[in-house]
Amino acid sequence: MSRIDRSVEVVRGFNRFYTNAIGVLREGHLDSPFSLTEVRVLYELAHRESTTAAELAAELRLDAGYLSRMLQGFQRRGLIDRRPSESDGRRSLLSLTAEGRTTFAPLEARAREEIRALLTPLSAADRGRLLESMQTIQGLLGSPVRDEAPYLLRTHQPGDMGWVVHQHGALYAREYGWDESFEALVARIVADFLESFDPRTERCWIAERAGEIVGSVFLVRKSKTVGQLRLLLVDPRARGLGLGSRLIDECERFARQVGYRRIVLWTNHVLKDARRLYEKAGYRLVKEEPHHSFGHDLVGQTWELDLR
Repeated sequence: MSRIDRSVEVVRGFNRFYTNAIGVLREGHLDSPFSLTEVRVLYELAHRESTTAAELAAELRLDAGYLSRMLQGFQRRGLIDRRPSESDGRRSLLSLTAEGRTTFAPLEARAREEIRALLTPLSAADRGRLLESMQTIQGLLGSPVRDEAPYLLRTHQPGDMGWVVHQHGALYAREYGWDESFEALVARIVADFLESFDPRTERCWIAERAGEIVGSVFLVRKSKTVGQLRLLLVDPRARGLGLGSRLIDECERFARQVGYRRIVLWTNHVLKDARRLYEKAGYRLVKEEPHHSFGHDLVGQTWELDLR
């Protein structure tokens, strides 16, 4: 056997070992009703604001007809949304629906847990060697190591609300000098959300980057026809990625699916960055009122977005 033939057998042996180690041979990937390819396509959609079928097919090296049938199946299940591209009316932009994100979130969590289970028994030194070897393989085979998509959006999970309360309290104290009464208000809001949560008309989005939470927003039911946007927050480490606008857009998309005719929100005049995002998204200022809260004299503002 030649040297190259021996190399081929070593690579094939490694492939057999690794596909078995990460469970890709199971009938449903990650114990789900989806195949490995379907989960990969959902992953790409979850990590992009939008894309096209042609872009997905080229990047994943999938047959266009096979991908088209897969996407049609996703659409029948309410997992993806298609809308015409503003720059090219012949193309459709694909994105996950709220239902699609709800479906994908546990798959992402399960994948992380399975890899964590593989890595946990290793020492820190061995984990470093393993990761370095993986990056070497990726680089030598012509796929340069690149940063992952900037963030992932998912629905809330147990423990997330503690992060929301803590980050609001810490961030607003640091950047605006607000006292603990604001943190108490946030705690009441999230407690009310959990106690009366109706997934048919309400939603919380949690943004993750590199496995850490970096943002959140809520849309809650104010009335039969009105949704309320609450507790928009972007961690300073994730600013500049367009995450704030994305979270606001997700609220609007979900509100339209639910059938709300209007979204309202309350904020304060000192939150200039948030106000600019709301204005950019089409919200209009409808009311201002001075108040003394959180240890400061503030001007409260009510903003509205008409969905009709």
